[in-house]
Amino acid sequence: MTNHLFDAFRASIPAPGRLLIETDDGRSISYGDMLARSAQYTHALTQAGVRPGDRVAVQVEKTPEALLLYLACLRAGAVFLPLNTAYTLPELDYFFRDAEPRLVVCDPGKAGDIQPLAASAGAATLTLGRDGQGTLADSAALQAMDFADAARGPDDLAAILYTSGTTGRSKGAMLSHENLASNARVLVEQWRFDADDVLIHALPIFHTHGLFVATNVILMAGAKMLFEQKFDPGRVVSLLPRATALMGVPTFYVRLLQQDGLTKDAAKAMRLFISGSAPLLAETHNAWRERTGHAILERYGMTETNMNTSNPYDGERRAGTVGFPLPGVSLRITEPETAKPLAQGEIGMIEVKGPNVFAGYWRMPEKTKAEFRGDGFFITGDLGMVDADGYVHIVGRGKDLIISGGYNVYPKEIESEIDALEGIYESAVIGVAHPDFGEGVTAVAVRKPGSAISAADIAGAIVGRLAKYKHPKQVIFVDELPRNTMGKVQKNVLRETYKDIYAAKAG
Repeated sequence: MTNHLFDAFRASIPAPGRLLIETDDGRSISYGDMLARSAQYTHALTQAGVRPGDRVAVQVEKTPEALLLYLACLRAGAVFLPLNTAYTLPELDYFFRDAEPRLVVCDPGKAGDIQPLAASAGAATLTLGRDGQGTLADSAALQAMDFADAARGPDDLAAILYTSGTTGRSKGAMLSHENLASNARVLVEQWRFDADDVLIHALPIFHTHGLFVATNVILMAGAKMLFEQKFDPGRVVSLLPRATALMGVPTFYVRLLQQDGLTKDAAKAMRLFISGSAPLLAETHNAWRERTGHAILERYGMTETNMNTSNPYDGERRAGTVGFPLPGVSLRITEPETAKPLAQGEIGMIEVKGPNVFAGYWRMPEKTKAEFRGDGFFITGDLGMVDADGYVHIVGRGKDLIISGGYNVYPKEIESEIDALEGIYESAVIGVAHPDFGEGVTAVAVRKPGSAISAADIAGAIVGRLAKYKHPKQVIFVDELPRNTMGKVQKNVLRETYKDIYAAKAG
């Protein structure tokens, strides 16, 4: 048996001397370097006790070494578990206890806080910092530059990505080698990537977009990345003449449009701009085409499914749509309660099925069963419709999910923190249209009688409890929350009431 996903990457290498990564601080890694250094990291993992099937939890800054660690986990047969660098210690404690990793890898500066949490979950801790610093890198530097990769088949787990639940409890989406390999193969073909492509990689790599879309596609195509530590719109514009493609979230494109240097001439070497992780406004799509001469290609995916649909490479990239189901992916629209298929043009629940769809939620068999139909279709929780030309439209979400700056935010988790504060009677957290972030996290709260708790008090109380991207951008106090006859808070009423609160920021 071969190592299913890594062997697919290995087979795509154009030549060992070809560059894979060029960093924003002047470093470069060739495909040959990738093979040798990922082998060294794999040896270091096995020396730390990692065996096939073990989870390796990773919370580190974006570096080439972090990508080598991902590849080393594949080669060791381990299950890669990337964690958002903004997660707080209470959040990490939950992930460690739930996933029971064999090893936790963190930044050197965080080891003092993270090591006790890891130890309490039965995990060892190693560190990995920028420029290859840390105990894991030190160990890897002493290792051999080849490794007999662990045997992993198509159905073996390659990764677990946590996605928050509407009840506040995060769920670990289990992704197999073939889930990731099949999606990367299809995207390389659909988006016409080859060894001559150069991708501006300015996305985080703890998220499916930056890790499994951007990175896997480049590896599967034998192409190159301009690897940016963070998104800097001015720098991205300066890189356009050296690149052929950019993958980003809508916020990227909004901010790039604010750069005077963004012109048709600056973008003439580019062949493809891709957007995902949140809805792209039609006005952004149109403004981009006017400024650059390029139509942004919008696509639709999820943590649980990788990519499901894409606007066409050749053909009309229609603003406000996410295109057509990818080859191998079946998509249908159903009546949410009954699962009855709906006709073209009718709005309902989006359900998908294909080799890209995850294996289920980690140690949550009942939740997994509830999210799949009897015929294998996954219930996405997104509401949409298919128009007369076959384009898929996302019209809303069935589960109060907020997407802010490309990150998924679930209201219940924030509400639980706010409701626990002295002086708060109850709260409701909603997403409100925001010109920069797509949706702004907004809290509507009811004080207890006599309480003088302020928005600043709430903001201060959740620092260190929740990742910064989950913090409300505004807190609004009301006398009571709107409810229907069954007592359920009417978040749709709140969203309508406060739909314009960020409109003034548009200028």
